[in-house]
Parts: sequence; structure tokens; C-alpha cells
Amino acid sequence: MTLTTAVSKIKWRILPLFVVMFIVNYIDRVNIGFVRTHLAADLGIGAAAFGLGAGLFFVGYAVFEVPSNMLLQRFGAKAWLTRIMFTWGLVAACMAFVQNEASFYFMRFLLGVAEAGFFPGVVYYFTQWLPNHERGRAMAVFLSGSAIASILSGPITGALLMVEGAGLHGWQWMFLIEGGFSMALCFVVWFLLDSTPRDAKWLSGEERDAVAAVIAAEQEQRAAGRPAQVSAFRLLRDPQILLFCFIYFAIQLTIYGATFWLPTIIKKMGHFNDFQVGLFNSIPWIVSIVAMYVFAVLAGRWKKPQFWVALTLVISAAGMAISAQSGPVSGFVAVCFAGIGFKAASSLFWPIPQGYLDARIAAAVLALINSLGNLGGFFAPAAFGYLEQKTGSIQGGLYALSAASILAAALVFLARTRPAPEGGGSIGGRPADAGDAKARLNHAG
Repeated sequence: MTLTTAVSKIKWRILPLFVVMFIVNYIDRVNIGFVRTHLAADLGIGAAAFGLGAGLFFVGYAVFEVPSNMLLQRFGAKAWLTRIMFTWGLVAACMAFVQNEASFYFMRFLLGVAEAGFFPGVVYYFTQWLPNHERGRAMAVFLSGSAIASILSGPITGALLMVEGAGLHGWQWMFLIEGGFSMALCFVVWFLLDSTPRDAKWLSGEERDAVAAVIAAEQEQRAAGRPAQVSAFRLLRDPQILLFCFIYFAIQLTIYGATFWLPTIIKKMGHFNDFQVGLFNSIPWIVSIVAMYVFAVLAGRWKKPQFWVALTLVISAAGMAISAQSGPVSGFVAVCFAGIGFKAASSLFWPIPQGYLDARIAAAVLALINSLGNLGGFFAPAAFGYLEQKTGSIQGGLYALSAASILAAALVFLARTRPAPEGGGSIGGRPADAGDAKARLNHAG
């Protein structure tokens, strides 16, 4: 009973805060999509440069994610998560003062560096505060921040783009206000977060002891079953893991292609102001989020994971292909249709590698898949920008996204949802017995 009360207090204290942090984090990451035309008009930043700069965020994020996680464990979650939030807010605000392509590239890369470690840092925080059986529900609540941010980012950013004064353009005020809000929020984070349950004065002594005891026991159990370190290069020798990486990469290509270029498509529909563009931008994400939950229910009832992922990828491909050959209004409707697919595919994909992998190395492999897959966030905007610069249209980029989704839909039927059989030579698949598992993993290390 003491543990239950403690867990309830912890969730009510940290989950709302983390959801708000995730919303702010997401908005500071993607608000660049709403200012492309402003940057072109005021600074002469063309489509290719914009696409490259938008994507460089993900390079900085990927390169510094692991070092950031190591420093979090050294300095404590409270100090490091607060530092992450303050620096990403500072860099986001300083985006208001970019002058040319070089400074634009540098600031987008620096924003990725500043944000690096936030998501895995929150995941790590959960392992220090919540028992195993509570973490899944906590993650579901935390991830809802992404869905909420997808809907809110358009209207909020669009409204701020209409602010003028003090010799600054609307896009500069947008960066300053949104980045400044992140910096202000870090003071709330510092006040509300504690690094470990032992530091929580808002828990009783018995509650702190109960939480600390169960977390320590679970960590001891995980340490006892932890395999030797498996390198990323060794893992990528498993064809199944390579396949998982490509499928998720294809999904992320479409998601970030839509995220960064949807405002451009909307502006071609008519003479809308920035706030109206933001409102229209929310529509595909509302549709996609509803579809995500509908497909989750269907997939839970009829357990054919490859079929559902393939179906949603085909829907995404069809929507992108139709949008490529349509007018602005029908193209926007087609992107809404594509959203039904790509958001659902993102959530339906993860049970496939989770079912295939040895539980003892699953965390490392899933992180690898996520890191490589998220590079789609670099390639999609960079390729779109280059194609528009060269051809005056993003039609080629939309066709490329459609082709990538079709290829991934076909390949997903080669993905295993169960462990490899004994003697199959797989690194990632669950071995048939513990002795064989240990031998394989020691060999892999």
C-alpha cells in the first residue's frame, strides 16, 4: 500500500511536467517549417539551404545523444534535464538572429546538440522512479505529448508569426517567445524534479524507502541478466535488424517530410495568413492521431503485425503519390489521407522488433533502430529542399516518399515477429536456451 501511494504521488508530480516539456521540445524543433518563406524573403535562404538546415538538427542530436546520456548519469537527472531545457530554449531563441545560410546551418545543428539526450533522459528517469509494471503506462502518457504538440504547434506558431514590433519581424518574435518560454519553464523543472526518490521531500520516509527498495531490486535483477556489450556494427550484421532499421527509416522519412513541408503546401492553397496556415496544419495531425488509435485497436483484435504495418504504409504511399499530382487543395487532402498511414505505421511497427529480439539486448537494439531511423529527419527535408531548388517543385520528393513507403510495405513481410530458431545465426533473435544465449552474446561482445 505504501508503494502504491508513492507511485501515485510520483506520477501526478512528474508526468504532467514531462508532457509539457515534450510539447515545448517538439514545437521548438519543428517551428522552422512555418518560416521557410520568411527566411527566403528576409535572408535569401533558398529551398535547398532550408532543407539542409532543417535536417542538420538530427545530425547534432544523433552525434551527441550518447555523451549526453552519460553526463546525465554523472550529474543527476535534475541538473542535466534542466540544463538540456535551458540550452535548447536559448538556442531556439537565438534562431531569431540568424543572418545567412552558414549561421542557419550552425544554429540548427547546435539546437540538435542542445536537445540531445532529452528523450532517453526521461526514459532513464522513469527507470529510477517507477517500478517495471508502471513504466509502460507512464511512457504512453509521456508520448501523448508528441501527439498534442503536433496539433498545437501550428496555431501557436502561426499566431506568434503575426507579432511585429521593435524592429523585429514576426518570425524573429516567434523564435524569441517560444525559446524564451522554454528557458522560463526550466525554473519550474528545477523546482519540481528530484534526481532520485531519496531526494524527494514530498514523499514520506516510508514511501521513499519502498520506492528505493523496489527500484534497487529490479536493477539488480537486470544487471544479473545483462549480456556482454554488443557493438552496433556486430548488431547490424543481423539482416533482421538491418531490415527493421530500413522500415523505420522509411516511416520517419514520410513523417518529417510532411512535418517540414506541409506549411508550404498549405500556403499554395490560397492567400492565408500565418495563423490560418497553422490552423490548417493541425488538421492532418488530428486525422493521423485518430487513425493511430483506430488501427491500434484493429491490430490488437486481429494480430497480424506485418499486415497492419504494410497496410498503413500503402495508405501513406497512396496519399503522397496523389498529393504529388494534385492541385494545392486536393494535395492537402491527400496529405491528410497519407497521415492516416504514416502515424499509424510508426506505432504499429515497434511490436515487430520487440517480438523478435532477445529481451536482454532489446533495449540496445531498439535504441539503434530509433537512432538510425530518425536520420530520416535529416534526409527528408534535405532532399525536398534540393529537389525544389533544382526543379521548382516538391513533386519528386513526394514520389520518392511514396516509393520508400511501398518498398518498406513489401519488405515488412520478411520481418520476423518471433525469435530466430536455434542455430539460425542471428545476433538479435532470442536464443533457444540460456547457455546458447550466453555463448552467442559473449561471442558477439
